[in-house]
Amino acid sequence: MIDLAAQLYAVLCGATVCFQIALIAGAPWGPYTQGGQHAGALPRSGRIVAAVSIGVLVFMAAAILSAAGLGGWTLPRWTAWAALAVTALSMILNWITPSRRERAVWGPFMTFQTALAGFVMVFTAP
Repeated sequence: MIDLAAQLYAVLCGATVCFQIALIAGAPWGPYTQGGQHAGALPRSGRIVAAVSIGVLVFMAAAILSAAGLGGWTLPRWTAWAALAVTALSMILNWITPSRRERAVWGPFMTFQTALAGFVMVFTAP
């Protein structure tokens, strides 16, 4: 069950990476990200934030997979705790965003992802 939770967490990170790539490419999804401040495509600064987040997401997926003993590499356990913390912070920010659309999509998504990371961290050996 821990393996499944870690793999699903990584898949959700991958889905979010795809969303970020679409934002960088100019998808008009501004209302669904970064506080919903932009009606259409993100400006250059927003696209830079999306690009940086891709690296963070990949690292978080690797950390949770590593904590579950998957992925073929071993990262320090604190990296998975950091991934859980960042995921939980993202969940909170997505629930309190002024953007109704962002809340509706990313609030539940991030809540589920936080639960998956929490499950992995609580039920894997330290």
